[in-house]
This record gives sequence, structure tokens and C-alpha cells, in this order.
Amino acid sequence: MTEVDPFVPKSEATIGKGIIASLSECIARNRLKGVRLASQESVTILIHKPKVQEKLFFLISGMLVSIPMTLVLNIFPDYLLTFLSSANAALVSTVLLAPFIEEFSKAFPLFYRHAETERSIFTLGFYVGIGFGIVELVEYVVLLQAPLVARLPLMFFHGCSTSITAYGIAKKQTFAYYLIAVGLHFSNNLFAELGPVWYVAGPAFILLAYFLSWFLYGKTKERMIPL
Repeated sequence: MTEVDPFVPKSEATIGKGIIASLSECIARNRLKGVRLASQESVTILIHKPKVQEKLFFLISGMLVSIPMTLVLNIFPDYLLTFLSSANAALVSTVLLAPFIEEFSKAFPLFYRHAETERSIFTLGFYVGIGFGIVELVEYVVLLQAPLVARLPLMFFHGCSTSITAYGIAKKQTFAYYLIAVGLHFSNNLFAELGPVWYVAGPAFILLAYFLSWFLYGKTKERMIPL
């Protein structure tokens, strides 16, 4: 057997092989590190949760949307009086138009969101609706002298109905769940126009909106909405 003399320098070929092996190992290590970083970055997107500033922004968005919508829907019946009675004009504005216009307006700020999870966009939808409901509550209680007890549940109703539409956005079934929100809104407004009947049927639809919002929230997950 040939012995290797430790005092004899290695050949250039041996040194070259050692350098190549070291470089290959370094490149492989960096590639694995890059894969881990990319994996961690994707996980961060998947578990994104709205911060306080985001929730406040969408709450204010709902409040700002509420102001022009309320003004338009209060003024619009005047234009209908040219060919409808005052009672029918109010019925068309409040029962037929308001549910479609308000539910779309509340959901509109959610459409620009990207890289959101199902649960985060559901939560933001709820905050937009609550913001809308706060302004409507103040308008009815302060300006129209409506009883606070009767109007307070409707503030949360707006949050729930908007979250239902938000669930549709998350599941790529926006129109279907938008119509569910509109249907609940339409039913509540219809019984409100019928007077005392609302105290029997109105709360039933409000509670139904609460239940659907809670039920759909349980079906959302912390996973990114597919593009």
C-alpha cells in the first residue's frame, strides 16, 4: 500500500476538486436558504390579519359611504312624486332601491383588497357595515328622533349584512351572497314601512342576519383568497 506523505504538497488537480466541492456545497446551502425564505414569506401572506389601523380605516370608509347614500335616498322620493303618491314614492325609495344601493356601497371598499385571507376580508366587511350603521344611527336618533332601542340593533345588522357579502367575495360567489344581504335588508325595510308589524317580523330578519354572519364566519379560514 502506498503511504501519503503529509509534507508533500497536494497536486493542483486535487486542490481544484476541493474548491469545486466547497463551491457546490455553498451554492446548495444558499438555494435551500432561499427556499426557506420564500416559504416563510408565503406563510406570512396566508396568515395576514388586519391591524387596528386597517380596521379603523374601513370603519371610517363605511361612515363616509353612509352620508351621501342617506342624503340621496332621502331626496330621491321627491323626484318620484311627479308620477307617484308620497306613500308609493317612499316605498320605492326605502324598500326597493335602498337595499340594493346600500349593500353595494358598503361592499365596494372591499373590492380593491388583494392578498387577503377569507377571514380578514370577512372581518373588514363587518367593520365597514358597522361604520355605515353608526352614521345611520346618529341620523335617525338625533335628526329624526327615532328611539335608540329600535335603531341600535340595526347598526349591527349593517355589519352583519356587509360581512355576508364579504363572504361571497371570499368564496368567489359575490353576487349570490350580495342578493342574500339585499333580501334581508329588503325584508326589514318592507316591514318597517308596514308600521307596527315590524315589531313582530323585523326582529326576526335582524336575528337571521346575525345568525348567518356568525355561521359564515365559522366557515372562513385563514387562507388567501385565490385570484
